[in-house]
Amino acid sequence: MIKAYILVVADPGATQIVYDALHKVKGVTQCYQVMGPYDIVAEIEVEDLADVPPILGSHIRTIDGVENTTSLVTFPG
Repeated sequence: MIKAYILVVADPGATQIVYDALHKVKGVTQCYQVMGPYDIVAEIEVEDLADVPPILGSHIRTIDGVENTTSLVTFPG
């Protein structure tokens, strides 16, 4: 199982909307609103590393209000 943490910068007026939408994305297992340079941290779990880019490109970055993302992919244990 591969885990990745997606750090999301959201439009200030759309943070709650982005947060709610992230909970509906297949593969997202946890989601938190945070303070600091990022607004939301989402955790995704997938079977294969190749599954990460489609989730990011087709499901997370396309959410209205997402301005920027940074991805942190964990090493398999």
